[in-house]
Amino acid sequence: MADKARGPRPPRREPTPRVDEGPEVGVEARIAAGVLLNAALEKRNGVDEALAFREVASLPPADRAFARAVAMAALRRLGEIDQILDRRLKARPNDQVVTILRIALAQILVLETPAFAAVSTAVKLAERDAKTRPYKGLVNAVLRTIGREGPGLTTAEANLPDWIAARWRATYGEPVMIGLALAGRDEPPTDLSLKPGADAAALAQALDGFVLPGGTVRTGRRGDIAQWPGFDTGDWWVQDAAAAVPARLLDVRAGETVLDLCAAPGGKTLQLAATGAAVTALDRSEARLKRLSANLARTGLDAQVIAVPAEDWDDARTFDAVLLDAPCTATGTYRRNPEALRATRPTEVAKLADVQHRLLDAAAERVKPGGRLVYCTCSLEREEGETQVLAFLRRNPAFRTVPADPAAIGAPPEALTPEGWLRLLPSQWPEHGGLDGFFAARLERVG
Repeated sequence: MADKARGPRPPRREPTPRVDEGPEVGVEARIAAGVLLNAALEKRNGVDEALAFREVASLPPADRAFARAVAMAALRRLGEIDQILDRRLKARPNDQVVTILRIALAQILVLETPAFAAVSTAVKLAERDAKTRPYKGLVNAVLRTIGREGPGLTTAEANLPDWIAARWRATYGEPVMIGLALAGRDEPPTDLSLKPGADAAALAQALDGFVLPGGTVRTGRRGDIAQWPGFDTGDWWVQDAAAAVPARLLDVRAGETVLDLCAAPGGKTLQLAATGAAVTALDRSEARLKRLSANLARTGLDAQVIAVPAEDWDDARTFDAVLLDAPCTATGTYRRNPEALRATRPTEVAKLADVQHRLLDAAAERVKPGGRLVYCTCSLEREEGETQVLAFLRRNPAFRTVPADPAAIGAPPEALTPEGWLRLLPSQWPEHGGLDGFFAARLERVG
């Protein structure tokens, strides 16, 4: 797929690795890919839920991995795929046929599956159901024509829902919006945060990766992470480079008391515990905290883990440092979770902003005089970031901003805002392969 020249294009990221099929990966895996794709388009967490569906769970592991890779590729390039189809279809067929075509094009254009294999299985897929059987000739003709003549020009911003593209254009400007769209086209690398004392350079070499500013190890390796060097010994945990920044911004020291609010799944808790601080981790979801507890056990780190909503926690303690990674629309995570943009609705921004308002006030009550508070969200929406902090400072004159130093905490220098906060964008660090979107602000209690 080619992009129209509509602005400066970031340097090319590492391409998504080809998914090798083998003779055993066939129609059933494509069915599963369609199930996952449609589940992601229907609701948030749809992919995770659909992985337990019979059509997916019954597949051998290699087939499940293939199905998920195809579905994710289709989600990342959905707008471009639909642009290609719209040029070839005089009238759009039923949804089942569209799914077959989307899955086939994701294989051919993104995962580099041989065209003959993708076309053949797409036609077989159409033959299986009475609703799609009349369209098997259309499926064959459309895919073969695209294979013969090429996909034509596409625009990366088509992969963004219209309302998201409009918001980001208004907030960040046209060139940045295009950069954000481009950043979501390919599967990102895997980032690892390390325990103190672990050899980052040695791990990076073992994983054919490199060390990012701040100490995160980045690798393009795929597969079962439990088999990677250092997993069994608890030397590291998976955490996007952007997600590691807020805990560094909090600047916790050994012996301090620290509260991590909305802590699950726990990457930031592990960072805080690794400093030698006395960490208390709260989250309303007992199920999600199980992953945190498992990682604490694997890494040998220690924290008090409590399953309770932050607003309902009946405990009189105050802390030297408080980290609030508030629930949000998660629009900044679309590189890893492309379904986040499809599942989010405009009304959710205002709804979650109200939740964040309440949590910020609850977090402030837990900060000792002279203590500090870091507020962060993995959202690109100003209402969940900058606007929240501005309103909080008006409500709470006892707090002031402590300007961030990006170089000291492994953040892109361009992430620093005029107020001293951090606005990390997936289009930043193109020379390193990008990162998730985050907002973070460090506040100090002076009264």
